[in-house]
Amino acid sequence: MDLHLQDRVIIVSGGAKGIGAAICRVLAAEGAVPVVLGRNPADNEALVRSIEESGGRALAIAAELTETAECEQAVVETVSRCGRIDGLVNNAGINDGVNLEHGDTERFLASLRKNLIHYYELAHFALPELKKHRGAIVNIGSKVAETGQGGTSAYAAANGGRNALTREWAVELGPVGIRVNAVIVAECWTPMYATWLATQADPAAERAKIERRIPLGQRMTTGEEIAHMVAFLLSDRSSHTTGQLIHVDGGYVHLDRAIGC
Repeated sequence: MDLHLQDRVIIVSGGAKGIGAAICRVLAAEGAVPVVLGRNPADNEALVRSIEESGGRALAIAAELTETAECEQAVVETVSRCGRIDGLVNNAGINDGVNLEHGDTERFLASLRKNLIHYYELAHFALPELKKHRGAIVNIGSKVAETGQGGTSAYAAANGGRNALTREWAVELGPVGIRVNAVIVAECWTPMYATWLATQADPAAERAKIERRIPLGQRMTTGEEIAHMVAFLLSDRSSHTTGQLIHVDGGYVHLDRAIGC
């Protein structure tokens, strides 16, 4: 299916690795121009080179997303270099384990900076361009907002906020033709996930235990499966879809996980 994304300029925060990188690769394969936005210039450029070697186009912009001025500058630079913005994928964030018992207010607020506030800021600064081109926004969220996890109050709060902003922006921006949706991730295999798993006493056994709880196929979601849904939601093939929290999770959140045990 042609998603009609040819030449569309789409910012992807946290785009250099993991789910973000998968999104950038899929968008480039569809003919779009993903803007790989993240703090590490070397990582950003490495992905751009890889995309170009595969025949696609991409742009790298380095920014520390916890800084408002850098979020704004990233948008300004995108417009300066590309002439437009057609879409925004808010993806950057980290489950940093700021919990209730041992956390503190400053760490909680810092986590919101890393995981939520730049979602608002990038959308705010990109909005004039998105209005011009009737663009779309996709927010990447986590199951933690709905299921809880334990030991991660700030990340859970941030993801609850992502879900709420998705619905709020869909209402606010619908009259100007901007669609806003979220893709909710549960157990998705990424380098960051692999790093966490390596800290467990028996990584293979821990992974098998997790996968048994995923109803569809008893396996983790891939980054590419997330990316294909994101590309669809950015495209006019999903022209009447807005305000939705779409779970690409093998049924993890809404189906009885006992069937996978």
